[in-house]
Amino acid sequence: MEKPKYRSALIVGTGPGLSASLARLFASHGLAVALAARQTDKLAALAKETGATVHACNAADPKEVAALFESLDTAGRTPDVVVYNASNRVRGPLVDLPPDDVKRAIEISAFGAFLVSQQAARRMLPKNHGAILLSGATAGVKGFALSATFAMGKFALRGLAQSMARELSPKGIHVAHFVIDGGIRSAQRPVPTDNPDSLLDPDAIAETYWATLQQHRSAWSWEVEVRPWVEKF
Repeated sequence: MEKPKYRSALIVGTGPGLSASLARLFASHGLAVALAARQTDKLAALAKETGATVHACNAADPKEVAALFESLDTAGRTPDVVVYNASNRVRGPLVDLPPDDVKRAIEISAFGAFLVSQQAARRMLPKNHGAILLSGATAGVKGFALSATFAMGKFALRGLAQSMARELSPKGIHVAHFVIDGGIRSAQRPVPTDNPDSLLDPDAIAETYWATLQQHRSAWSWEVEVRPWVEKF
């Protein structure tokens, strides 16, 4: 059974956690990698390690997103894998949330995903080939108290993914939404010694993304959920 072949990946919302793990994994499989973030000053080491190009981009700005894809086109690195990892949240009681901050958070978590997905799809549709992967969270299926903003953004992201999957999958584009149900381990968030498996390993999550990319089109997943085996649900 022939597996899909991908050549170039774009990761939007790159940081030191899951995005970095994805960049390393994609590069190890021979994909040319592009990293995009609003602030790129901390991406030099990752770019050197993976051979990635680095691009400053505000994912919630239509002009900047369009310019990002145009620059990749010009460089001959039009991505056939696009990962959207950018998100934002404002936590607090509903009655105290600043409307402008809420609007900004939703723009980053959901509207930016639409902008990036739209640019990606425009390039993938003529080739009937590509993959758009959206990073979700528990908040996309269960809204928690004091977290209305994050829930709104992630619910919208999940709806976008489901709609795109139904529209684009029959045209050869694999759309997948990942519900990351739990905290992700990092240098700033180490695994507690008294609960060693309570946080997700970002490298393990990245492997799940890659396994999804390798699915045959006769058995595509549009949504994948990952959680630590000790996580309650």
